[in-house]
Amino acid sequence: MTSPQPHPDHDRGLEFDLSTLLSRRRTLGVLFGAGTAAALAACTPGSGGGTASPSSSSSAAAATGTESTTAAGTPSATSTVTRALAECGVEIPEETLGPYPGDGSNGPNVLEASGVVRKDITSSFGSSSTKATGVPLTFTLTLLDNANGCSPLAGAAVYAWHCDQNGKYSLYDSGLKNENYLRGVQEADSNGQVTFTTIYPGAYSGRWPHIHFEVFESMSNTSAAGQVLAVSQIALTEAACKDVYASQGYESSVRNFAKSTLADDNVFADDGGIYQLATMSGSVQGGYTAALNVTV
Repeated sequence: MTSPQPHPDHDRGLEFDLSTLLSRRRTLGVLFGAGTAAALAACTPGSGGGTASPSSSSSAAAATGTESTTAAGTPSATSTVTRALAECGVEIPEETLGPYPGDGSNGPNVLEASGVVRKDITSSFGSSSTKATGVPLTFTLTLLDNANGCSPLAGAAVYAWHCDQNGKYSLYDSGLKNENYLRGVQEADSNGQVTFTTIYPGAYSGRWPHIHFEVFESMSNTSAAGQVLAVSQIALTEAACKDVYASQGYESSVRNFAKSTLADDNVFADDGGIYQLATMSGSVQGGYTAALNVTV
């Protein structure tokens, strides 16, 4: 795990959410602590837990952006963590926050708002309940601590955000300054995983379709100075983008995406996004899932 990076000093606006979350965690910890430990032991390569090592084809799928589907259509937590542990070793590339972070570093700070801790980030919260429309997308990040043998980074926090189906960002773009949808914070579970439910982001000029995220040491540090472990972006696959952008509501993305390539993108071009390209499955009708291993 790399040393924390500087982060703007904000007020602790998550206190209400944290008190609720911590109370729930204490209860769940008593009920499920033993089971969680057993699950972690089982999904660690070489532990003798009976979980097969990931095949080279699954690693290749993540690197090339080809679709990967399990029998149920989505990867299980155990298989995802096992694959992540096997592929761990290269830390996630550091990337720009972009001009619309909403974390106080460039204007608005959604991290100060009660309600930002949530799994479903489709709707605005607080003074508005507007819901973003688009093809459903659920994405999971598996956080791994490189300095500690790639162990799951349980208790870390992730702030994720992205544009809507028209390529616009809440809090910033015209007509959306009073909205805060498609932004949220989650705490990593015992497997080091966070999962967000959202909509598929649109494509805008000059960028490959992506999702931004910041990794913090803990929930309490999401608004504190000097606690950012990583700032990076998820690259979505070409196959999924082509299918989604051919569907209703994404008309503005068609031309923008046609002019975009990973090789020319100003964020992913240095390595073609190989360490940030999600493993994806799904359909326009049923929605998509995306998964990415995040080593810090």
